[in-house]
Amino acid sequence: IKMDDLKYIARRRNLVQELAEKGIIAEKVLQAIGKVPRHRFFDKTLIDFAYEDKAFPIGSDQTISQPYTVAYQSELLDVKEGEKVLEIGTGSGYQSAVLEELGANVYSIERQEALFHRTFSRLPEIGYHIAQFLGDGYKGLPNYAPFDKIIVTASADIMPQALREQLAIGGILVIPISTTMYKITRLDNDTYKEEKVNSCAFVPMIHGTN
Repeated sequence: IKMDDLKYIARRRNLVQELAEKGIIAEKVLQAIGKVPRHRFFDKTLIDFAYEDKAFPIGSDQTISQPYTVAYQSELLDVKEGEKVLEIGTGSGYQSAVLEELGANVYSIERQEALFHRTFSRLPEIGYHIAQFLGDGYKGLPNYAPFDKIIVTASADIMPQALREQLAIGGILVIPISTTMYKITRLDNDTYKEEKVNSCAFVPMIHGTN
């Protein structure tokens, strides 16, 4: 543990406790949140707020998600060690780091160029090594499909058909559409089980890469 991280250990522990009290029950998710140094994803000016259960701005009209949301989506995703996971919306890289702590092989797409470049260099500095791509999240990564799990961290206005098609059979897609969180399981080539699991609030997912 780096010296500057020591004072954050207790804060991280408190955050994990808070998430458990708010209903996160997956032990492996709580452990992953407990390992990721969330303060390393913050600008210096906001670093004191890093372990509050709130979303914060990270530039490019994007936010670092509320820890509860990260934990909740991760719990729905039910990542198993070694699974191939596609993340739509790298953002700060915090959710990517949690997924890697859960044992996933993470492929992540970010549309905002400035954010992409910042996170591309930041994640390895913190010690996380995921495959990062600049592109349109609605299209996914067909060349790397199928994925065991897909997580979308911005609110889509429609169900992206490409993402459904890039799911492995038995795979799970967790996606906010408008203000509703969906969990979609691919049962076979043509059959999907769709569950509305909760209401939610996310920044909008943007089409295209212009």
